[in-house]
Amino acid sequence: MNRKGICVAGNMIVDILYPVQGLPKPGELTSIQEGITRASGGALCNVIGDLALMDPGLPLTALGRIGNDTEGDFILDQMKKHKNIDLSNVIREGKTSFTAVMADQISKERSFFHYRGANARFCEEDINWDKIDTAFLHIGYILLLDTLDSEDAEYGTKMARLLCHAKERGIKTSIDVVSEAGDRFKRLVPPSLKYADYCVINEVEAGQVTGVELRDASGGLIKNNIPRALEKIMNFGVSTWAVIHSPEGGYGIDGKGSCKESPTINLPPGYIKGKVGAGDAFCSGVLYAASQGGSLEAGLELGNAAAAASLSAPGATEGMKPVSVLKTLRASF
Repeated sequence: MNRKGICVAGNMIVDILYPVQGLPKPGELTSIQEGITRASGGALCNVIGDLALMDPGLPLTALGRIGNDTEGDFILDQMKKHKNIDLSNVIREGKTSFTAVMADQISKERSFFHYRGANARFCEEDINWDKIDTAFLHIGYILLLDTLDSEDAEYGTKMARLLCHAKERGIKTSIDVVSEAGDRFKRLVPPSLKYADYCVINEVEAGQVTGVELRDASGGLIKNNIPRALEKIMNFGVSTWAVIHSPEGGYGIDGKGSCKESPTINLPPGYIKGKVGAGDAFCSGVLYAASQGGSLEAGLELGNAAAAASLSAPGATEGMKPVSVLKTLRASF
């Protein structure tokens, strides 16, 4: 089979953004400002939307679950704006997953309150492998897909089983995880790493997976520890690239043990309009470079440029630009 394009699977979410003037401490109150907005979100919607804007000619396939409700209609309407996204494999059942996003207008930080909904039931049985002819499969988020996070006696998790079956069909696999507090990382993420060709996660997630400290007591990045964390991720079984992204930059290691880095783009004051989806944008840049046969260094550069573009708008994908523009973005500042 002559495979081409990218399949993106996993979380399909409606993000409801509430602008607030400072996040309250427990027991305190803050006011929601004017300008409540609704946007599609989650690993699938963000990554596939970014890829569609980067390259309108790239064949893209969506695999996920949404509800039979107005939120599900909204997600499909957003996806249909991109003519290169195949939505025929999206299943509609139950209630659409949603996240209430409290967006601090002062610090630009955000907090998330998530309803798991239809995404929780997404499973390998929802995929007709005979209809998937893409070269790459990216899936996220591990830790936020309940059925795929469940135990599997042979593979460790249902997610690991799915990734193994994709690789057996000649599909290159890529994973992402969601940030959360708790001890589930070391139990649920490593089984999938064994069957991943690419892993793109942030420094907090990498620290939780590997046990390597990547932030000091003051919050500074411990850059000298990043190669060790990358090596540990590869040792779990990742075959091609392990990538860690952070506000300071992107860092990666390839299958030969060669480490590369790309510092973040120095953005001018006032440029950042929102941080929702910046991590997914970085992942999209890395994934696009990989799909085009690019180098790890090129993937990190494009990932940083995609993240910078995402930061220019409040929504997750509103600021994304074509690849040709992204490649010149660093030079424009």
